[in-house]
Amino acid sequence: MENRKCLECEETVKGRVDKKFCSDYCRNSYNNRVNKDSKNLIRNINNRLRKNYKILSELNISGKTKVSRTKLYDKGFDFQFFTSIYTTKTGNTYFYVYNEGYLALENEMFLLIRKEK
Repeated sequence: MENRKCLECEETVKGRVDKKFCSDYCRNSYNNRVNKDSKNLIRNINNRLRKNYKILSELNISGKTKVSRTKLYDKGFDFQFFTSIYTTKTGNTYFYVYNEGYLALENEMFLLIRKEK
């Protein structure tokens, strides 16, 4: 039987032939280290989406509200992050962050709407 080393701490691995780690701790540490960059990217995008959603839902209490671009910017809204786009037959394009949406109007104004679940 050959001596196998843990991929994380390099201790001898005992047990099944296909076992790569000496413990769950080492397995988790290894996978967290290997996947750190992609997890950080996903975490940062999710945080921005969460912030945008919170801003839209706080400003849109009634389900249909008009607000200025400045008000959205002042709250920290990031127009680059949304979850879906819906274009109507008339050509209006709504951007959604989950069920909270917005439509660009004239004079730097936006119509905030809420899709019913």
